[in-house]
Amino acid sequence: MRAVVVGGEAVLVELDSAAEVAALHAEVLRRRAAGELGGPAGKLGGAAGGGVRDVVPAARTVLLDGVREPAALAERIVRWEVPPLEETQGPLVTVPVRYDGPDLAEVARLWGTAEREVAEVVGSVVFRVAFCGFAPGFGYLTGLAERFHLPRRATPRTAVPAGSLALAGEYAGVYPRSSPGGWQLIGTTEAVLWDPQREPAALFAPGVRVRFEEVAG
Repeated sequence: MRAVVVGGEAVLVELDSAAEVAALHAEVLRRRAAGELGGPAGKLGGAAGGGVRDVVPAARTVLLDGVREPAALAERIVRWEVPPLEETQGPLVTVPVRYDGPDLAEVARLWGTAEREVAEVVGSVVFRVAFCGFAPGFGYLTGLAERFHLPRRATPRTAVPAGSLALAGEYAGVYPRSSPGGWQLIGTTEAVLWDPQREPAALFAPGVRVRFEEVAG
């Protein structure tokens, strides 16, 4: 783990794996909720520093923004004992899916399975939202075993329908709105991934666990 000061009030923590990112993200949220990252007195474990406003995980980093004394926090965070994330930790969202995507046959071929088994593989995994990006409401979901990791399409589509369940690399994701995309499309859902009138607006947030439940087409 390596922590560097970014700008005047942020710390960027660099890690080696998605699992380490998930564990540190959960630990930062826990410590912030417990008041260990700086309150009105600006304390961090009894010393000056802290005061974290935003926590933003990415593929191999966690950004802590709104830090009053970032150098103090960066110095301490690398000495934290960060416990591994428990499989059952985090809220669980169940998303109904029809396995009717145009790339279903190609994914089955790449996996060396029958098309029917694609739904069984995906349905057996409890995914976790590692981070969000690309479009409002789009979460990058981890959890697929390495043997099921997939290449992106050689030619991206100019328009992917909203609600498309897709796979690429180590990630799964659901397109919250119609947009270009090069992921392998295996199904569709009517779940609303992003609704500005809802609280919270995003169905998926970092740390949320996701299970895809097959429904009839």
